[in-house]
Amino acid sequence: MAEKYELLKTEVWDGNMAASHALRQAQIDVVAAYPITPSTPIVQNYGKFLSDGYVDGEFVMVESEHAAMSACVGASAAGGRVATATSSQGFALMTEVMYQASGMRVPIVLNLVNRALAAPLNVNGDHSDMYLSRDTGWLNLCAYNPQEAYDFNLMAFRIAESTRIPTIVNQDGFICSHTAQNVEPLSDEEAYKFVGEFKPKNAMLDFSKPITYGAQTEEDWHFEHKAQLHHDIMESAKTIEEVFAEFAKLTGRKYSLVEKYDMDDAEVAIVALGTTVESARIAAKNARAKGIKAGVVSIRTLRPFPYAQIAEVLKNCKAIAMLDRSLPAGAMGMLFNEVGVAVLQHSSSKPILSNYIYGLGGRDMTQEMLNEIYQELDNNAKAGKLTHATQQFVGLRGKKMAFN
Repeated sequence: MAEKYELLKTEVWDGNMAASHALRQAQIDVVAAYPITPSTPIVQNYGKFLSDGYVDGEFVMVESEHAAMSACVGASAAGGRVATATSSQGFALMTEVMYQASGMRVPIVLNLVNRALAAPLNVNGDHSDMYLSRDTGWLNLCAYNPQEAYDFNLMAFRIAESTRIPTIVNQDGFICSHTAQNVEPLSDEEAYKFVGEFKPKNAMLDFSKPITYGAQTEEDWHFEHKAQLHHDIMESAKTIEEVFAEFAKLTGRKYSLVEKYDMDDAEVAIVALGTTVESARIAAKNARAKGIKAGVVSIRTLRPFPYAQIAEVLKNCKAIAMLDRSLPAGAMGMLFNEVGVAVLQHSSSKPILSNYIYGLGGRDMTQEMLNEIYQELDNNAKAGKLTHATQQFVGLRGKKMAFN
């Protein structure tokens, strides 16, 4: 029996510690992990909880991130509640097995502490690994601060186990993972009651209902299996919203697939992910003081992507900027493409769309930069056309980089 961990009503935790406590409270059966900056403290903290007697589960130290996810798949398939954490190159090495996990429908929870991908080597935060995860068949949730890293981990187990789709919880490397803020945790009893007792739905070691894993299907059935996974990911929004609503009833903390700030009368808007959302809200407030009707839109579920909801929130905007914190490598940014499709397909208006690439390798997005973006959006709205290039690289040293 695990020792009781005494929690204060308000704890001062960084995002990694917040995630660790959520894993502890969910009473994980197996954590298999390999360390990588900046996600290492999540599993390191969990390992200490285990050695101090606060959890009853197993902590499996492996030789690589590929092995970590492989062990997680095996443990989950055998009927365990399973979680891990990684970042950057580690996630890239995991990617092969990510497809196995989603194809086998094992409800693993992965903490992805977002970090740049090499080369050149960089340990700081951007969204390169988050964007790499998009087509792996995992649900993809986005937390913006330590409180949300805690909340979304608890909700991730409910969501993954209800849908039988493995789930990622993203948080920004260092800006969230290593920055301490006030966090209001649930008691251990409340948290576990919310997460619920784990009841595996497809454990291969249930000899009364034997299941084959890793079958070879080729052209006969592969398409159907992948189509079913896609269908269930698209339909998972209903389950996610139900879990959000139940969590709000328990804690008072309300989350939505798409969240808005000052959007009721907004004519211009920034769409962003991660810690930049909170910075953009400050900039929007400053822009309104200058007479610009500015707002901010943020997305909680990168997968499933909330097309209809985001189009509804942006339907009255005249100019919209999508902020992508990942190298687009020969294309417009992911948010630009996906939000643009949502707006143009679901809205009768034709707003002016622009794409800003920022913050690669941990480069700061400053209030000055955000203020300039809002001013450019306002210029676009008043002119009724783009007054600059469709895509710009913000905060880049040297010659300005922009593309149409």
